[in-house]
Amino acid sequence: MLGYPGFGECPVEPTIQSLDDLFRWLVEQLPAEPSDVAAQSMGGVLAVRLALERPELVSRLVLVATSGGVDVARLGGAEWRRDFLESRPGAPSWFVDDRTDVTDALGKIRARTLLLWSDADPISPLSVAHFLAERIPDSGIVTIPGGTHAFACERPDEVASIIRAHLAQER
Repeated sequence: MLGYPGFGECPVEPTIQSLDDLFRWLVEQLPAEPSDVAAQSMGGVLAVRLALERPELVSRLVLVATSGGVDVARLGGAEWRRDFLESRPGAPSWFVDDRTDVTDALGKIRARTLLLWSDADPISPLSVAHFLAERIPDSGIVTIPGGTHAFACERPDEVASIIRAHLAQER
């Protein structure tokens, strides 16, 4: 499990000034062999980029309540950026300014992908999961009823059980 420099308890890394910098830092932290990758929220953008740009490092992918690098606003997602910055005054602005859009590349993802969503998330609504599922080959959606955007933290045992079952499946 990786925490991002400059977020929460992780110290700031001065070389990280953009999502691209964070992506490069992330790749340097990963083992050289393929791994199962699970990411939530903004981390899903990095996980999708990893599956696209470094597919040899991703054996299976789990995306949880994320944009996955698509425009969630056009899919009904609520604006989250102002609230995020207000609740985390030390968070870097580049994090919320980023507008990565990998929509056109999603069909190139080769890792079997679980899309784990809530049916009540205003930030990344279920329509985002359906949009991703239509474009990512070998993907499937599991829906958690009634969860917020933070449902993975609110219901960790349930989420962990679903992820374990996904990872236990053979290709």
